[in-house]
Amino acid sequence: MAKTQWELSLVLAFIAFIAPQARPASEPATRPNIIFILTDDLGYGDVGAFFQNQRQTAKNRHEPFHMTPKLDTLAAEGLRFTHHYCPAPVCAPSRASLLLGVHQGHANVRDNQFDKELENNHTLGTVLKRAGYATAALGKWGLPGKPATQPPDWPAHPLNRGFDYYCGYIRHVDGHEHYPKEGPHRGKKEVWENRTEISAGLDKCYTTDLFTARAKKWIVDQHTAKPAQPFFMYLAFDTPHATCELPTQAYPAGGGLKGGMQWLGTPGQMINTASGDIDSWIHPDYASATWDHDKNPATAEVAWPDVYKRYATSVRRIDDAVGDLRQLLKDLNLDANTLIVFTSDNGPSIESYLPEQYSPTFFGSYGPFDGIKRDCWEGGLRVPTIVHWPAAIAGGRISGLPSSSPDWMPTFAQAAGIAAPARSDGVSLMPTLTGTGIQRAPIVYIEYFEGGKTPKFDSFEPAHRDRLRRQMQALCIGDYVGIRYNITRHDNPFEIYNATTDPKEIHNLAGQTELAALQQQFKDTVLRVRRPGGGVIRPYDGELVPPVSVSDVKAGVTWQAFAGEFPWVPQFDAMTPTAGGYAGRPDIAVRTRDNDLGLLFSGYLQIPADGGYTFSLATDASALLRIHEATVIDADFGYQSGKEVSESILLKAGKHPFRLYYVRRAGGTSSLSLQWSGPGIEKQPVPASVFCTSSQSGN
Repeated sequence: MAKTQWELSLVLAFIAFIAPQARPASEPATRPNIIFILTDDLGYGDVGAFFQNQRQTAKNRHEPFHMTPKLDTLAAEGLRFTHHYCPAPVCAPSRASLLLGVHQGHANVRDNQFDKELENNHTLGTVLKRAGYATAALGKWGLPGKPATQPPDWPAHPLNRGFDYYCGYIRHVDGHEHYPKEGPHRGKKEVWENRTEISAGLDKCYTTDLFTARAKKWIVDQHTAKPAQPFFMYLAFDTPHATCELPTQAYPAGGGLKGGMQWLGTPGQMINTASGDIDSWIHPDYASATWDHDKNPATAEVAWPDVYKRYATSVRRIDDAVGDLRQLLKDLNLDANTLIVFTSDNGPSIESYLPEQYSPTFFGSYGPFDGIKRDCWEGGLRVPTIVHWPAAIAGGRISGLPSSSPDWMPTFAQAAGIAAPARSDGVSLMPTLTGTGIQRAPIVYIEYFEGGKTPKFDSFEPAHRDRLRRQMQALCIGDYVGIRYNITRHDNPFEIYNATTDPKEIHNLAGQTELAALQQQFKDTVLRVRRPGGGVIRPYDGELVPPVSVSDVKAGVTWQAFAGEFPWVPQFDAMTPTAGGYAGRPDIAVRTRDNDLGLLFSGYLQIPADGGYTFSLATDASALLRIHEATVIDADFGYQSGKEVSESILLKAGKHPFRLYYVRRAGGTSSLSLQWSGPGIEKQPVPASVFCTSSQSGN
């Protein structure tokens, strides 16, 4: 009998559990430093190794190109993800999902909620800090929440979300200007170092230069003070977004400890490029560039418009900054065991904030796709992603694995030698990075609302031009991506494209009879992976979550035990159990020890009737309940022992897979209570009669 996708994932997980856990020869013996570099509105097509080099090679004078030589070297020596997706096609929700390790079906920041407080939960900062890392965030934050009194009393200040050090733009609006003190186009802005506002001393500080210089200074200081301690840096540039402003001068030569950007620390001359004229220097590769504007070789070429010289210079500045950071790592003998991820928060924009308009068509910044920032076409969602880690990643590799930002939390956690929180929607990409182990399939899910339309670019497919956006969804299943625009109700069909063979999404396969089951799978899956919330309303929020079709089951649940001092409820799914078996229902009496253990109960809930069900959970330590892939109850971060947590979910009658995670620490009395109420059911413990599990699970 055919197994459901969920059952197959259980089988694969069990195979992973019993597989030898040998360390590959290429895997470093020590935990890597981690630098995550996030750019703002950099398109997939803006990086040479992903698209611009193809333009350069084609030599079509009516298709201008710009260059990213340092990033191309990074890619050649590392791994390129060609199917990596941002969680949402605009910055605030995209960054929130990255930091929280959850997709937009679970994030508390959704749609266009700029400056909303990042949820007080596990973040990349808290996880890696718990793993013993020094943590720093630099650049654009944009998720502070409303101050209780006045700045710097933001509830979600980076120092309140797991970072030891912060320097940058806390407020979203500040990231639209790249000279914080002079503010030549958008006015003066605030730059905060930890909880002190420092913009008064930042004369002529172009932000790419500023954040790079401060990042280098922090790395040097950290390595000098604690050379044995690994570090995690979240470096979030606010360029090339929006203003298209220029640096004051050429990038300083050399790079690393003695060259490149340097933090001088003197007010008025904080960095070594704080001189000359602001917004003035164009890279010489572009200063005199011309192009065939009318596609007629017989007529004279014309100079690039100024706004595109600016854009290309801005991207090249990021490229130089990355090369500078790499040189610093080499100078400090840290390059081999530093894991660098370079990517973008979403697709390219059409903003310039200058009198001269900007269009991503000039460079084809969206690459071989259609769509831009705020679109759920591939051009708005696929982002250029490079991973570099010489100690563990062979160079010159390309991965077409569909993945997304939430996957970095489990990936970094595994690299750091700690289990990721079970709340994370991501999976570790370490098997893909290192070429060792079984790669679990990531969940790529996006939901977003924006009231505008896809641009009418001639290079876009006619069916995509001027397309009303409003409520949108995107989901990957294998090689296929399902897209919905202007969703008004859940039965609106998905457009289905093969994202590998048809990246421009020209051929909608939804009408093919053989893909009718896939259409239903898309509709069912988007209800099973998400939860209503985040302060937004979706047309499908009121839908009943469909059950799975499975018959090869027996009464009871599968349980697995894990030994360890777990700081949170971890992703036991990716760990090797110490024991396991069957039980009539989730019951911690099966535990193999009293302290420092974890339990994972899994199976199906036989829901008796359509309707709304409220689940209530209380425990002595920490627990988490997922139904399908939706997190229904999160009693982990900040959970008060013994407190009952209740959440409701709409379920159709039938079998619904569940996973109940439990962590027990030292001291106190072990307890775990799971109750429910629903149609015709008064609140009571969930009875053993509604639990069943696969007859062929591995215990």
